[in-house]
Amino acid sequence: MSLVSAPSLHKFGLSPQIGISRVRRGTLVYQYSSGFLSIRAVQENGGPRRLVDIIRIIPELSRNYFRSPSRRALFGGISLLGGFYVAQTISLSFGALGVNDVIAAVLCVLLTEYVTRFYYSRPKVTFPLALLNNFKMGFTYGLFIDAFKLAS
Repeated sequence: MSLVSAPSLHKFGLSPQIGISRVRRGTLVYQYSSGFLSIRAVQENGGPRRLVDIIRIIPELSRNYFRSPSRRALFGGISLLGGFYVAQTISLSFGALGVNDVIAAVLCVLLTEYVTRFYYSRPKVTFPLALLNNFKMGFTYGLFIDAFKLAS
């Protein structure tokens, strides 16, 4: 291990020591340490990280991120409210123009029925599928609420 001092930090009263040591499989570890500061960074020198490697990591990262029940509930609520928002937007835009109301209604019903069939035909409900069902429930609820607004 070799120690190097950073000369530009001497004028501030800091003199961190930088230790560089080679660890297994071509990984360099830099350790910065002073009396009150200790930072450790790991740099891999195994070659450039490719985009394919990053894309392969994403499913495992998302599975680990959504293990928490509170995060699942939060994103379920966001999906529900997102469906409500989309229903209000569709209803407002097509209702204000008065053009293609029937086509918009048919597309909304087809979307809702397709998601329902897709959700209940699966043997196991996964989290993305539950989010899709929450979106559908919010969408349906938004359309019902808009229908009640128009009736009054």
